[in-house]
Amino acid sequence: VQLQASGGGLVQAGGSLRLSCAAAARTSRTTYMGWFRQAPGKEREFVAIISWSSGRTYYQDSAKGRFTISRSSAKNTVYLQMNSLKPEDTAVYYCAAGSTLDSSPSRYDYWGQGTQVTVSS
Repeated sequence: VQLQASGGGLVQAGGSLRLSCAAAARTSRTTYMGWFRQAPGKEREFVAIISWSSGRTYYQDSAKGRFTISRSSAKNTVYLQMNSLKPEDTAVYYCAAGSTLDSSPSRYDYWGQGTQVTVSS
């Protein structure tokens, strides 16, 4: 399943960005859609996950209260609204799809190409 991520950019601290991830199709292996990020020299980490069917959401602690993951079933698209951005949010953000609810990137079968988010102080 092809995933197309977009929406990254350069923003000042305290600003907002919305990332989008369009899925070419939905299958039993794309039950959960997630956003992950990877900063230079660091491992890829979980940011937020959403269930296509129930809409239930899960967040990394640092994202709670600032980021919102949502989905549009009509558009097969998942969004990550990021508010109150901090310099430590700077990373390449990836969307991913998998059949299992898990915060480990290794459990996701499909990945988008990544979009750069840079937050200046």
